Amino acid sequence: MSFSSLLAASQTQATFQVIPVLVLLPVFGAIAVALTPNARIGVHKMLATIFTGITGAISVWLLTAFETNGEFQFISQQTWIKSLGIEWFAGVDGISLFLVVLTGLLFPFVVIAINPKHDHKAYYIWIQLLQTGCMGVFVSLDLFMFFVFFEIVLIPMYFLIGKWGHGNAQYAATKFFLYTMFGSALMLVSIVSLAVLHAQNSDSELTFNLIEIATNPAIATNTSRLIFLGFAIAFAVKVPLFPVHTWLPDAHTEAPTAGSVILAGVMLKLGTYGFIRFGLFLFPEASHFFAPLFLTLGVIGIVYGAIVATMQKDLKRLVAYSSIAHLGFIILGTFALNTQGIQGATVQMINHGLSTGALFMLVGIIYERKHTRQISELSGIQKSAPVLAGVFTLVMLSSIGLPGLNGFVGEFLILLGTFTANRWWAVIAATGVILAALYLLWAYQRVFHGPQNQEDEPTKDLTNWERLTLLPLVVAIVFLGIYPKPMLDRIEPAVDKLVTHIEVTIEDGSFTEPVPTTQNRTSFSDLLKQTHESHSYDKHDGHHGHESDHEDGSHSGDHE
Repeated sequence: MSFSSLLAASQTQATFQVIPVLVLLPVFGAIAVALTPNARIGVHKMLATIFTGITGAISVWLLTAFETNGEFQFISQQTWIKSLGIEWFAGVDGISLFLVVLTGLLFPFVVIAINPKHDHKAYYIWIQLLQTGCMGVFVSLDLFMFFVFFEIVLIPMYFLIGKWGHGNAQYAATKFFLYTMFGSALMLVSIVSLAVLHAQNSDSELTFNLIEIATNPAIATNTSRLIFLGFAIAFAVKVPLFPVHTWLPDAHTEAPTAGSVILAGVMLKLGTYGFIRFGLFLFPEASHFFAPLFLTLGVIGIVYGAIVATMQKDLKRLVAYSSIAHLGFIILGTFALNTQGIQGATVQMINHGLSTGALFMLVGIIYERKHTRQISELSGIQKSAPVLAGVFTLVMLSSIGLPGLNGFVGEFLILLGTFTANRWWAVIAATGVILAALYLLWAYQRVFHGPQNQEDEPTKDLTNWERLTLLPLVVAIVFLGIYPKPMLDRIEPAVDKLVTHIEVTIEDGSFTEPVPTTQNRTSFSDLLKQTHESHSYDKHDGHHGHESDHEDGSHSGDHE
């Protein structure tokens, strides 16, 4: 990209800050709903649809305007709490881009497709606040800002599960809240420790700026592995990773359909994304040191989740345990610490959100018709609901990882990257694919085939409205399976730079960035130094825009 085009993009960004609008627009939607009379249920849904829909449209615009160069783009930077060195610092790269798009599109889908049974006004308020929290996590480049949004998501999801859930919903919501709060407390200690160490070792003011902290050699060299564990435990709980996974089956089982779709589609990715964005980037040495542990836990999660899923009698609980297995694959790819593995993990985050979100949607539709999720009480649905059975088959096969559907792409890259790192982990993980086929096909055969209970009324097939709302998910599942190139092209450059950062750290034995030996790679640290310097320049000129001055790397040597 030429300097003139970069400058033009920077000026456009200075005029219109798209990231703050993307993050904060649902808050204004929540306020609009709050100001509407309680009896205007239709207006509540309309407002939520408009505001989440516009947010989704903006996320799609980001996708179309995104440059495939691996850099952070659409940068938004502004002082927030000056005395504490806290900034509003946000942007997207190839790793976060599709998670932003997924968050932007999944929430209006949930608002349109699913109606709450009661308290409509509060429901639509919490849904929109949850979208803001998730979106904020994926765009944050300031550690304190990241922590704030990481915590914001707890409150809406707590109420969605506890107030609109089924059965023992209060217990499930409280368990979810306490587990996550425990991990977050440890992460807060690590964030503060990291900022203080940075200020002490660099003789600078206190800052939570991700780029400044990550590219400071003294901090990187002296950072304790215990600080990494503070982040890692918080992310492991949020994933959730075995053995801190026990809150997830309860939360999924008792949550309303909307809560399960959002939880599986977006919220579980906060932990896996956190590992990649903050764990690997801030702590390459610690990530390398603890990689065998997390690879082992990932493999255990894959096998354990699959085996326990085969034992489930509740269809929704079966899908919940399948999530534990799929997220184990994502952890496996992340800690393979190579391009194929991390790229596969990033792709699989998106694909899991689509496939498992759709599965929970379909389970919710079945529950509405049959008033039970017990597999033993469901049989022969295909006879009276062939379209429902067909859509379930497609989504199920994508979750298994059938070639030609989206689930195959991520799993293949993860297994390829893991085999490069250690073949035995890959071999054991591959059994998870076989087990996934076992428990999903078994459930499908029991629910949709076999004799129909003569005492039950025939199951109503998908309505035209349900078909229309499920169509985008089905199209995405097929399109990303057949033609994943556009997604891979946008993700790979950012992943490649991250892997280079990890590799040179491990090879050099410190966090000081040596001159890259591979000609076709640009050092991730150099890139981020240039990004930060360009925005420091912009701030002095009153501009906070796109990284327009990346070509000027003259100060990158100051950190080496």
